[in-house]
Amino acid sequence: MTFVDRSTTFYDLPVFVFPGPDHEDLPAADAVAWRLDCYAADELPFDELWEGFTAKVPTERVRALVLGPWWEDEYTDLRPALELILADAARFPALRALFLAHVTGEECEISWLQLTDVTPALEAFPLLEEFTVRGGDSQGLGAEPLSLRPVRHEALRVLRFESGGLPGQVVRALGECELPALEHLELWLGVQQYGGDATVPDLAPVLAGGRFPALRHLGLQDSELQDEIAAAVASAPVVAQLESLSLSMGTLTDTGAEALLGGQPLGHLKRLDLRHHFLSDAMTDRLRTALGAAGTELDLSDRQIPHRWREEEWRYVAVSE
Repeated sequence: MTFVDRSTTFYDLPVFVFPGPDHEDLPAADAVAWRLDCYAADELPFDELWEGFTAKVPTERVRALVLGPWWEDEYTDLRPALELILADAARFPALRALFLAHVTGEECEISWLQLTDVTPALEAFPLLEEFTVRGGDSQGLGAEPLSLRPVRHEALRVLRFESGGLPGQVVRALGECELPALEHLELWLGVQQYGGDATVPDLAPVLAGGRFPALRHLGLQDSELQDEIAAAVASAPVVAQLESLSLSMGTLTDTGAEALLGGQPLGHLKRLDLRHHFLSDAMTDRLRTALGAAGTELDLSDRQIPHRWREEEWRYVAVSE
């Protein structure tokens, strides 16, 4: 499955597509999350679109930026567009949220989005509170892969990596980051075929707890290792500090759910998200009984049926290519 939606809000602001420098009647600079999209802006090259945006909109008041398709004709990698944004970082003192590659499957498959080292974005905007990165795989495309370096960031509260194949290097670097304000962490791990080579041991620093003392939501999602992840989560110290947990979008079966039920108590969670799963009716009933009694909101929607080919069953994640 390749569907990835286009968010209509970001940082609790409505997403507004910048129509190009020749248009009038723009909203107040701090009232929207500005989406830059070369297709929507008369197919301007990104450097011209960026120049027009920074000339037309009071950049000192912009609170959120959303980068849509940064190519107007032939697809290009992210680095040149990101470098333009970072070169003007000083002009955005109010920026608190940044979304890189706000792109749908119709515009570009998530695994084709050629990204880069995104650490400079965190370094250039030390007051950033929300950071989302979509994409990650560039295997065989000759582009620089998505990467991250260990970094300390005092302000970041929300971090999302949305990928059909999140590189293990990113997960390992995240485990070395110091993010004392981080409350919400969401990782779409994806599948190995599209570069998702992170292992359960790679998640150990996050699962150990203490690395991110303010963390209240953890999402380890969209993984073909969802059962193994569930087993690790069942005894992970970090769970005690969480208010919500998501193991959704992956290949969760009764094996992983059994590990959750047999592990540490989960009744303190306000919400447990297991949507897009491969659980039996009997197991969903057991989960509802165990967690419903504790008042935990449980999402068991979007049940999947394995594909059968010859004597084998094939299970699939929600977002891969």
